[in-house]
Amino acid sequence: MKKYIVFLMTTFLLFSFSVMGITQTNEIIERAQVVTLKGKPITLIGPELTVGDFAPDFQVVAQASLVDEEMKIMSLNDFAGKIKVISVTPSLDTPVCDLQIHNFNEEASTFPDDVAVINISMDLPFAIHRFCATSGIDKVIALSDYRFASFGTNWGVLIKELRLLTRALFIVDKENVIQYIEIVPDTTQAPDYERALNALKQLIHNE
Repeated sequence: MKKYIVFLMTTFLLFSFSVMGITQTNEIIERAQVVTLKGKPITLIGPELTVGDFAPDFQVVAQASLVDEEMKIMSLNDFAGKIKVISVTPSLDTPVCDLQIHNFNEEASTFPDDVAVINISMDLPFAIHRFCATSGIDKVIALSDYRFASFGTNWGVLIKELRLLTRALFIVDKENVIQYIEIVPDTTQAPDYERALNALKQLIHNE
């Protein structure tokens, strides 16, 4: 009788978790042929997010100099109450990524104070600090996913073959609902800046 009761309780809990969208598994989600690198298909790790989804949390590392070595851990909660423009780049040491962060750094000066512009890559915190210091990046919050890869995994933009992030743009509102997504078809290509900025302006207007 006790075994039967335990069985019923276990079944009920599993059903409840299923209804709530809680999966009792550590299975890694892999999505093949979603994007390419120089025309060659690559595999992304993590779920396919859609507009209207709640933004998954993440743990990333703030840029750090070799002098302070603080490497503060940051999460989505650090940007609470703000609209978040999240620029995702494979590496700031490549021309397209360099242009991407510079474009958003320039545009960020025109945004209201309740908009946070964030760039996330797999670059080391020290490399990010050096890049931002020498390139005059002072409006974009540049962060590193190198330590946990939690942003890449939770947001579905981690490249399995390279352990880099694929190029993408996300815009998240103050309630942490995703309002805009662009996963660039080939990671060597630039995102559609105009479309993203128009979406941001509309969101700011609606707020």
